[in-house]
This record gives sequence, structure tokens and C-alpha cells, in this order.
Amino acid sequence: MKVVAVVVTFNRCELLKRSIQCLRHNKPVTSIVVVNNGSTDGTSEWLDSQEDLFVIHQENVGGSGGFYTGISRAYQLGADWIWCMDDDVFPRSNCLETLLNHADTEEIGMLAPRRLVDEQIFCHDFQDYNLTNLFASMYKHRLVNERVNAPTFVAGTAFEGPLIRRSVVEKIGLPNKELFIFCDDTDYCLRTIMAGYKILYVPDALMDKYNFFSNDSWAERSKKKKWKRYYQIRNSTYLNHHYGKNWGVRYLRGFNGVIGYIFTALFTAPFSQAWSWADIPKLWRAYMDGLEEKLGKMK
Repeated sequence: MKVVAVVVTFNRCELLKRSIQCLRHNKPVTSIVVVNNGSTDGTSEWLDSQEDLFVIHQENVGGSGGFYTGISRAYQLGADWIWCMDDDVFPRSNCLETLLNHADTEEIGMLAPRRLVDEQIFCHDFQDYNLTNLFASMYKHRLVNERVNAPTFVAGTAFEGPLIRRSVVEKIGLPNKELFIFCDDTDYCLRTIMAGYKILYVPDALMDKYNFFSNDSWAERSKKKKWKRYYQIRNSTYLNHHYGKNWGVRYLRGFNGVIGYIFTALFTAPFSQAWSWADIPKLWRAYMDGLEEKLGKMK
């Protein structure tokens, strides 16, 4: 069995070193592919000094573009399973082995680990898609992790440790690189489910995740993440428009989401540096671009 790990990185050299070291301790990882999305913090130089890595340097095309490139290279290397992750997750030494204990069933196209932040369970995995009710989230039946202690079928997981079967790539292709960041994993999981595969969440397969905002206030956290909101709104609107089963989901669920951000910006701008009134047209543009399925990196 050939397992190729794929790590996408951008300007997190120290975290990347830790992630790679964890992968080196996981058996049976056959090869490690690192996609460097145009880092400028010394990552490129460090990667070029590592003889056991397959390194791809490219411009910053976001997480989705990184996984597009990485999964493609892993497939070309003949991987039976492709293990995908960002540079801020750190698989424990038996994580891969534990996932592979559940790899025998052909209908399982993806295996998802449990992530921990400061030893607390961190999970956005969910068990079904809602493509019909515009007043509810697309993500149905989110896992209540304290109650999930056995392998459980899910419909969606993050690109933070999923192990993907080769035949899934053969059948549905690569991630949508035009999403840049956000929802590329949701889109890929949905396509996996639609192709007839199952995704199994394995709570005994553990990965640690770095906590970036542990000491930030709401305003500080919102300000740091604000540049990402365009992609979050656009891509979620795109998913609803592209896969929704009725007019309401296709056109109004994204509207419900963007209105929440617009009101937040409208009423907090005078009192906080997190938002400004100038952000409101950008939020609306994100919604419209999603409806029109205008993807790619924001210009």
C-alpha cells in the first residue's frame, strides 16, 4: 500500500517543520509532497534543504489551488491513499495506522481523523447536506463530539487530515482550485458522497491543531479574519447556488448569510476597528460573485 501525504503551506515555516516531523513518525507514509504557495518567510529555503520531500513551489493560489496541485502530484506518484492537511495540524504517531484500520471497505472513499485544540475536541464534521431548506444551514447533524466515541459516517470534513482513496480521485477528479480558500473541502466531500462513496470519521485517529486566536478579543479576531470573509461568503453562496435543489436555496440562503455580516459591519463600525462601513460593498460583491459563480482569486 502506497500512502502519499500532501501538505499545503504558506508563511508558517515553524509550524510546517513540526507538521513534517509528525508525518515522518507516521507509518506507513511512503512519500511527503509539500506544496509551497509562494512563502516569503524562509519556507522555500528550508524545503529545498530537505532531501526526503517532494517539493512544489508555486504562486499563492490559496488552499484549494494547493490541494489541487498536491493531490494531482500524489496521484501521479501512484498513491493508493492520499493524506491531505494544512501546515497547522500535527498527526500523532499512530494517526495514519489507526485510519488505515478502517480502509478495507471499498465503499469508504475517505477517512477523517479527530482534531484536538489544546486537548479539546475541535470538529466541524457533519452527517448530511441540506439542499432544500433555505432557512437552515447547509450542514445537517453536526457531530456532538463528546458523544462520538466510535467510527461514525459523516458527509463532510475539513482538509485537515482526510485520507482519500485513489479511486475517488479517479472518479470525481481534483478539488476546485478556483475556490481559493473556504468550502473547497465541503465541495470535494459533497462530490465524493454524490459519487456513491462514504466518509468515515475515526475518533481514535488523533491530530493536534494549532490555536491561532487563543488570546484575541472578538474585535482582534474579526479584524485578522476579515480579508477571508469575501471567500467565505462567495464560496458558500456558490455552493448553495450550484447544488441547491430549489430556487430559495440557490438564491436566498446566501443572501441570508451576507445580510448577517452586513448588519454586523453596519452596527459595529462606529465602535470597533473590526469592521468599517467601507466593507459593506465588498460583502455584497462576494454574494453577487457567488450567485454568478465567478470564482478565482479576488482582484
